[in-house]
Amino acid sequence: MLPRDRARWALALLIALIVATLTALAVPDPAGPADAMPPPAAQTDLYLYGAIVDGVRAGGDYYSIAANALRAGDFPLRPFFTFRLPTLAMVQSHLPPGVVLGMLWALGLAVALVWYIRLKPAFARPLPRACAMVLLAGGIVACVQPGLVLFHEAWAAMLIALSLGLWRPGRWLEAAAIGLCAMLIRETAVLYVLVMLAFALRSGDRREAGGWGATLAVFAVVMTIHAIAVARVVGPLDPTSPGWAGLNGLGFFIRALSLSTALHALPLTLAAILAGLAIYGWAGWNSPHAMRLLAVLLAYALLVAVFARVDTFYWALMAAPLSLIGLAFAPDAIRDTVRGALDRRRVRVHRVTR
Repeated sequence: MLPRDRARWALALLIALIVATLTALAVPDPAGPADAMPPPAAQTDLYLYGAIVDGVRAGGDYYSIAANALRAGDFPLRPFFTFRLPTLAMVQSHLPPGVVLGMLWALGLAVALVWYIRLKPAFARPLPRACAMVLLAGGIVACVQPGLVLFHEAWAAMLIALSLGLWRPGRWLEAAAIGLCAMLIRETAVLYVLVMLAFALRSGDRREAGGWGATLAVFAVVMTIHAIAVARVVGPLDPTSPGWAGLNGLGFFIRALSLSTALHALPLTLAAILAGLAIYGWAGWNSPHAMRLLAVLLAYALLVAVFARVDTFYWALMAAPLSLIGLAFAPDAIRDTVRGALDRRRVRVHRVTR
């Protein structure tokens, strides 16, 4: 149980968090109005990625194909990171679609297996452990949909979940390697690596910090080469992105996270509250994994709240796979917080004079 003063601060934070999540009711709906016309197929991200994969499979150069596909869909071509890194498209263009989908499902199973092992010490009884796995399934359900096999965020999010599940104190090499793979598929995975680097520095593990730093160095080199390649196919008249200062707030992240998980099936009010409780629940598990995952969740919440536009709500998918497991820890976390905040016990000191 938390000390009374800390528990009261934690209870105030929990109430503030729940109130903040309810601002999801006031933010723009990423799906748009119910009666809105859907965009033309050629102007959707999935069509864009599919056209690029088909073009590369036919023997085309990735950057030329990507530039033409972006122009055809009326997408911006500047700055250079409007182009996705070619990693995923190159892999998918050289493999049959069925194999690619099988790889995505295998990645989902690997995440489930690793986190079953990681969560087993936290849940001694089978029923709570089963509930945690159901919540995990609710977090990865969007990532393993066949329709999103071309979506970079789906792969990168699953790799982040796998990387964090494989990490252990003193065992970071596999986690760092998979974190690098995530960055090479979707650049925003760099947030995860930065969080892991910060924790390694805080713990004083110089070798681990050096490992995560090395992945960032490789990523920086790749992004430099990527920028040079993009500059060769972009002209001065190509459109520029309108920017990424969405400033839609925490409620937008909560709404986007709900859309990216099984919470989408619930009324928005309930989904928003549960999302907030899931975040708080991760703070209730006394584990190095929990603290790192909570930091990752908050990092992506900040990214989406400040920078994401309404049409880039899918950035929240990066934090989705493991997010709902926090609900399994929430009951104990809330119980301990409330008990500590209401604790009226006093320590009395009696002076005895002899």
